[in-house]
Amino acid sequence: MKKYFAIVAMVAACTFGMTPSVMAQDEVADEAAATEQVVDSAEAVVDSVEAEAPAVEEVVAPVEEEQGLHKTLKTKFIEGDAGFMSLVAVALVLGLAFCIERVIYLTLAQVNTRKFIDTLRNKVEAGKLQEAIDYCAGTRGPVAQISKKAIQCLNSTDQNDIATIERNINTEAEVQGAYLEENCSWITLFIAMAPSLGFLGTVIGMVQAFDDIERAGDISPTVVAGGMKVALITTIFGIIVALVLQVFYNYVLSRVEALNNNMEEAAMGLLEMCVKSPKCQK
Repeated sequence: MKKYFAIVAMVAACTFGMTPSVMAQDEVADEAAATEQVVDSAEAVVDSVEAEAPAVEEVVAPVEEEQGLHKTLKTKFIEGDAGFMSLVAVALVLGLAFCIERVIYLTLAQVNTRKFIDTLRNKVEAGKLQEAIDYCAGTRGPVAQISKKAIQCLNSTDQNDIATIERNINTEAEVQGAYLEENCSWITLFIAMAPSLGFLGTVIGMVQAFDDIERAGDISPTVVAGGMKVALITTIFGIIVALVLQVFYNYVLSRVEALNNNMEEAAMGLLEMCVKSPKCQK
């Protein structure tokens, strides 16, 4: 019996001793599960941030690229010898100034030729020659100027014959045509000067390259690269300036041609108007 009770006591002790350990293991397992959940949540947050990061980079990238382009142009300008490249920049600025001046002048000189001639014809047919002269004087452009000259001749007593009126119209048209083409020679000068300065920079760069070769006693690419870079950069900038000015110059020429056509149309209408006038000597 004593042995039986001893065995029962040992079994009970082992049972109660294992229960706390099992409970401790369960608590450890629960804590591990909670830790894993926290880690999973943190990883999910990191993944979402990484997913949004490319969008932020895409927004910032254009700004950095734009700044890089400006910096690149500035760097290339300096690498092309800033002192010499300044001459190319001055040619661009002055050429654009003359182009803009011509564009503004020619734009202001443009009028509706047909409407102007019709209004002037009504005044001449009504015998209001002085009013017609004032109307021409108050209108800008070469068409109004040659019309004013023709009406002044018609309103005079010694120059109102058709031959004199025609001669005065042609003379005034030549004068106004010269005004339209004023300063265009300066634009052509800068168009020719810009690439010439670029080619001059090319020659200077080649001379620098040969000087570097002479000093180094070697024809390695590293020695030649500096002078060749100056040569190529100045040539590129000179050609770009010439192309820009050429575009503006062609536009100016197109406006001058359009105004010359308007003057020819107005001259024919003026001659017809003067021939029909009773004050014209046939």
